[in-house]
Amino acid sequence: MTTRKDINLEEAAKLIDALERDLAQVRNGHADVQRLRDEVETLRNVLNSPVKRHHWVGDSLQDIRGLLDETVDEAIYEGTTISRYAAEIGRILGL
Repeated sequence: MTTRKDINLEEAAKLIDALERDLAQVRNGHADVQRLRDEVETLRNVLNSPVKRHHWVGDSLQDIRGLLDETVDEAIYEGTTISRYAAEIGRILGL
């Protein structure tokens, strides 16, 4: 199993870019979508920090994956491919 220090920060940043683009297409008004947007923004801030903390990135990726797993309602996540993001996060985390 991959340790948190092995997280590829470039891949995580690319994933967050794609997720942000897809979330921009989703209607506002759903609490789950806002929670996901907030967590994505948190991870973006961590990735842009001058001090790279791999365990913070890993924790945030785990939180995002959990949110995706909790809410698989296609009506809420129109325009996103939940399983693709969950799988990619799992790959980055070595799961």
